[in-house]
Amino acid sequence: MTPIAPLIETFLRDTLACQRGASRHTRDSYASSFQLLFVFAADRLKVKPSALTLEQIDAGLVSAFLEHLEDERKNAAVTRNVRLAAIKSFFRFLEYRQPAALEQIRRVLAIPFKKTDTRLVPYLLREELQAVLDAPDPATRDGIRDRAMLHVAVCAGLRVSELTGLKVDDIDLPSMSIRVLGKGRRERTLPLWKPAAAALRAWLAIRGQVATPEVFVNASGEPLSRWGFAYLLRQHAATAARKQPGLAKKRVSPHVLRHTCAMVVLQATGDIRKVSLWLGHATLTTTEVYTRGDPTEKLDAMEAIVPPHLRRGVFQPTDQLIELLRRTS
Repeated sequence: MTPIAPLIETFLRDTLACQRGASRHTRDSYASSFQLLFVFAADRLKVKPSALTLEQIDAGLVSAFLEHLEDERKNAAVTRNVRLAAIKSFFRFLEYRQPAALEQIRRVLAIPFKKTDTRLVPYLLREELQAVLDAPDPATRDGIRDRAMLHVAVCAGLRVSELTGLKVDDIDLPSMSIRVLGKGRRERTLPLWKPAAAALRAWLAIRGQVATPEVFVNASGEPLSRWGFAYLLRQHAATAARKQPGLAKKRVSPHVLRHTCAMVVLQATGDIRKVSLWLGHATLTTTEVYTRGDPTEKLDAMEAIVPPHLRRGVFQPTDQLIELLRRTS
């Protein structure tokens, strides 16, 4: 029997972190997936998680775990696929480490991903966005910080990990630009709108000397976490909903701000390539989702299309006798 604890530790610390250079966010997501899997397996097999063996994590148990996610935890198919992707990555790592378990590994790798609905991306209207940006109190230290965070997040279309990981050295206020290390370790330089630059300048003026290099810090001088930013965003969205009632029906998350930036750039430029560069996407395929959500794209297409001619017709009422026979048949 092969203990699974040393294998998962090697995978997370050596393979993901050192060999693949995966980001901390990716490693945290993988670790969360394995934590859920091992807690489920330990409860099902009546053993401690640390006592689990590789032979026990077979295709049947993994499939039962995926059903547990959807049925018991009420996770969506997208979340199920994320967990399965982490598990498959680990089992591909095991292919060359545990050749004796190759048949078991291949059965786990054969578990299919679940099809998901392709929905329109959620984003904020201009009035809703302005209400969220105006929600922080500019007369308080936290309000100045939050206002700068929101403006920079929307202006640059940052992922929450990019926002919380932004460092003071990444900011060039004279040129009103920031340098962002994005997904896949791809760097990009983004310009700041004047309101965003002004809000960021106001925060840096009162940020003070703290040990951490991150721009946005909490009251203790430590880097603000992505969960902390999500919590603050929910608070400000609730405040903004008093002015814009439509916000109460929307789930305003950090990624919704990123989607909103993409829609603003698309509507301003009409060029999906510029949206892709702005967001730091690896391919245009990822960016095409925004063209489905932008109604102006369809309106432009309608104006350029000559619709086919509608042939005129004359309505002829049905003969009374024939209609009588139809009703009685």
